[in-house]
Amino acid sequence: MRLSTQSRYGVRAIFDIAYHSAGLETQVKDISRRQGISQRYLEQIFQKLKRAGIVGSKRGPSGGYFLGKKPEDITLADVIRVTEGNIRTVLCVNTGDSTQPCER
Repeated sequence: MRLSTQSRYGVRAIFDIAYHSAGLETQVKDISRRQGISQRYLEQIFQKLKRAGIVGSKRGPSGGYFLGKKPEDITLADVIRVTEGNIRTVLCVNTGDSTQPCER
């Protein structure tokens, strides 16, 4: 399975919050620095994750993002669905030449 950059970064950001925050808010600039991801791009990802309830946010100088659920209740599939859209499994069997892509 190939994931978009947005999905990979979303997973990394959620992990970062779970690992470093101790249940408190984490600022985007800190996640950006630790993960090597642009702050602006992270903000776009967090807006999607926030709408889905995976993260929440608190405004202000001591604000930031926090997990909207317990870490053990957040799955990779949750994050990927939010960042990639709906996921559908596709069964593809090419009975002919295995070097050729499957027909659609």
